[in-house]
Amino acid sequence: MSFWIVTDVGSDMSLDFYKRYDKLRVLPMIYCMDGQEKKYYVEDEPILKDFYRKLRDGRQASTAAVPVDSAAGAFEEIVKQGGQVLYITLSSGISASIQSGELAAEMVLEKHPDAKISVVDSLLASGGQLLMVYYALKLREEGKTLEEVVTWLTDNRQRFNSWFTVDDLNHLFRGGRVSRSSALIGSMLRIKPVMHVNHEGKLIPMSKTQGRKRSLKELAEKVIEMANPKEGQPIFLSHGDCMEDAQYLADLVRDGLPGNAGFEFVTLGTIIGAHAGPGTVAIFFLGDHR
Repeated sequence: MSFWIVTDVGSDMSLDFYKRYDKLRVLPMIYCMDGQEKKYYVEDEPILKDFYRKLRDGRQASTAAVPVDSAAGAFEEIVKQGGQVLYITLSSGISASIQSGELAAEMVLEKHPDAKISVVDSLLASGGQLLMVYYALKLREEGKTLEEVVTWLTDNRQRFNSWFTVDDLNHLFRGGRVSRSSALIGSMLRIKPVMHVNHEGKLIPMSKTQGRKRSLKELAEKVIEMANPKEGQPIFLSHGDCMEDAQYLADLVRDGLPGNAGFEFVTLGTIIGAHAGPGTVAIFFLGDHR
């Protein structure tokens, strides 16, 4: 029996990606801006230009985890149709969405004890989470069962690499990722931190570079050095409304890894974008380890 793959908008899945696959569901998450609380859906992608314009104008946004009722409603709808569910969540290192998913699964299984619902903590965010969804979709296409896909994801979870840089440290300061003094000094000195998502799914600063181009070149060097396999794997990129910089990074990686299987570009949605800010560029791939 083919199963449904469910994820949340923390994956920054594009509408184009979403439309390519059957039995794929994306749960909304909540963000608040200008005193208004809204759910962000994958279909809301057209609002992102205006969202980033507001962030650049100094507006701030806050976010919340996947609502339990949204997850439970999606799971029950699938189960009632006789389907099985694989929910790949935003990292537990930065979100409570996995708790929402687990609680929703318990609620649905109480009413439908013979149903199959598996919840997998991606320990990733944005395009990294989306890359995991992509591999789950490909394994399903190959005829793998729900249990086999869950096993593969958990066995290979620490091979998923996420590396990124931000353009404005103040967004990381507001999210509690850097101190106020670091944000102030970094902005004055044009410091662009290179960060990654560690084995616990948390954001970790790795180095500080001066200038935008240097930070993007360092990201490319990480991919070229750490990617395994060097040929034949897709590479995903996310950006905070700065497609030219993401394309520049892709060109650097293409020069160093000419045998890669191509690039998937997505824009950071309101959930990740609220914390990373405009100008963020991130890249995701498989390696031997994180």
